[in-house]
Amino acid sequence: MSDTKRSTWGSSATFILAAIGSAVGLGNAWRFPNLAAKHGGGAFLLVYLLAMLIIGIPLLMMEISIGRKMRSGAPGALKGLNKKFEPIGWAATSNAFVIVTYYAVVFAWVIMMAVFSFKFVNMTGDNAAASSLWSTLIKTTGTIKGFGTFSAPVLICLLAAWGLIYYCIRNGTKSVGKIIKYLVFLPVICLAFMAIKGVTMPGALEGIKTFFIPDFSALSDPMLWVDAVGQVFYSMSVMMAIMIAYGSFLDDKSNIARDGFIIAFSDLAVSLLSGIVMFTTMYGTNLQDMLAKKSGVGLAFGVYPTAIVNLSGSGVFNAIFAFVFYFCLCTLAIDSAFSLVEGISTAFSDKFGTNKKKTTIMICTIAGIISIIYATGGGLAVLDIVDNWCNSFTLILIGVIETIAIGWFCKSKFIVDEINLNTKKIKMPKLWFDITVKAVAPISLTVLFVWNIVDLFKNKGGIYGAADGYNLLSNVLAGWLIFGLCMISGFIIPLFAKKIKSKANKSDEQ
Repeated sequence: MSDTKRSTWGSSATFILAAIGSAVGLGNAWRFPNLAAKHGGGAFLLVYLLAMLIIGIPLLMMEISIGRKMRSGAPGALKGLNKKFEPIGWAATSNAFVIVTYYAVVFAWVIMMAVFSFKFVNMTGDNAAASSLWSTLIKTTGTIKGFGTFSAPVLICLLAAWGLIYYCIRNGTKSVGKIIKYLVFLPVICLAFMAIKGVTMPGALEGIKTFFIPDFSALSDPMLWVDAVGQVFYSMSVMMAIMIAYGSFLDDKSNIARDGFIIAFSDLAVSLLSGIVMFTTMYGTNLQDMLAKKSGVGLAFGVYPTAIVNLSGSGVFNAIFAFVFYFCLCTLAIDSAFSLVEGISTAFSDKFGTNKKKTTIMICTIAGIISIIYATGGGLAVLDIVDNWCNSFTLILIGVIETIAIGWFCKSKFIVDEINLNTKKIKMPKLWFDITVKAVAPISLTVLFVWNIVDLFKNKGGIYGAADGYNLLSNVLAGWLIFGLCMISGFIIPLFAKKIKSKANKSDEQ
């Protein structure tokens, strides 16, 4: 689908920074270090690096090249390869929409913690107060009940989060290009500052050894491999409609092979830096046992505050450190958030021929209204369920289908040639691409998907979060229903577009 009037990135550097901003997000800051801790540190890092090289980089380049060649968002680009592939793109777009509805709330929580960082002044050494600060502010019930309870700070910060997201992408590539050059480097600076502080703490060396030196006996754990492969997809923003959309704004002179390597290794570098911060801080405050026990949201908002109040005997220093830390997370969150919206907006404006800016406003408005659900007392529980299904089931299944479709029903030489179009030194070998897309990626993702299903029904009795009070109904509504809607959206949206076009044609004839 060619569009001669389509806007393009101002430069190759702008695209690279935007793609890095999308790939580098909150998952780097807490999910990556947490999984590393769960699997003993170095062993996970080793497998993650292998998965990134063998699977992540080829798929990243594949999506960027498809976007550039077809000059369209994910649904249109995949349709350009084969008309039967369009539903895959819409499933990825729908999943991205669901993700951004709750990702915006996590962004709002981060903003809130930065605003309320002054409270750490009077919490020196008070672990209980620090670990409960966030849950107190958001007024969570800790269960799926409590939808009538709202937190004013969360609602205000949520409004601010959506305002910032829209502001960053209000003019597409132009506004993103102006803002991204500041947002990409700020978290790196913040993380570097925190890493310097971390390595100077007592016990930090032990943390660094744990993070970088593999325990090879851990490699026998199949869950280590499952988590590492899953983190590669989660971290590099593939199968989320983002990289295809970003690729669609590239000009024909861009060097995808070179840019792909830069994006992937930049993402890895931030993950490593985050790991150093996490491991040195937790070991330095003697809280390393909590590192592997908590995950995701609980780690950022429960464990980290506990570590912060144990950094020094100065409450003022700890409060300043807290602000720097959460400000860093803000800059990580916003890049990924607006890239999700951009991928969605591009898909719809391309399909329906609507004004891009108006489409973006509509998406932000609808997603913003839905996101209020997660700002209620029971919102944290709903977010947990939705996040589990989006990343453990929907994202993985889309990856399986997309890699099989492209690997087995498209000519790989066509895509590899597009990747290597403007490069002489750094090239994607066809053999590497074929092995990844035809075999390694679909097989590993299928294993991951089946493993998650088995784990849910065999180890959890078919109810995710049963120990936290989640019931079957909550799993059906916030899990399986959303999963099903995302997958069938691939067929519903094209039919809807076809009806609109048919009505328009009849109107023109009259």
